[in-house]
Amino acid sequence: MMPDKIAPGFEALIVDDEQDIRELLSEYLRARGLTTATAQDGRAAIAELERSPGRYGLILTDINMPGADGFEVLCAARAANASAYVVIMTGYASLDSAIQAVRLGAHDYITKPFSLGQIEVILKKISDRAALVDETRALLSSAPAPGLSGIEERLDAIESRLGRIEALLISDRRP
Repeated sequence: MMPDKIAPGFEALIVDDEQDIRELLSEYLRARGLTTATAQDGRAAIAELERSPGRYGLILTDINMPGADGFEVLCAARAANASAYVVIMTGYASLDSAIQAVRLGAHDYITKPFSLGQIEVILKKISDRAALVDETRALLSSAPAPGLSGIEERLDAIESRLGRIEALLISDRRP
């Protein structure tokens, strides 16, 4: 199942100290039309996010890594792109880490080993979110600017009254 719509040029950053996971996720996401980059630890990911603010729409990060952990990557990702979809991956899941991830702004929290079906669900969520953003933008661009609809109604009412007054004046001038 392919996601309905992920914007062309949408980029993902995969952060994990396990090379096999980086390669698997990168290959899987590229097969679905995403551009991918990888980082082997938290420090490299943070440096990449700081170098390229706004570039990545999806960040998949492990928690336990050398250098900087996934929570630090999550914070850097939120700072670099507030609308990025951040997924925390961990082989050491706990309620505390899940709560911390959500509090820091993670969109998803998945445990290792995970299935590629879980990644597909995440892509579907991103696709649905993109469709909603596009729909909202379209509605906002077609809606009148705030306050104008009230002004337009008042102008229409004034024009209507002026038309009636003119009609009365014209009828009063007739012999």
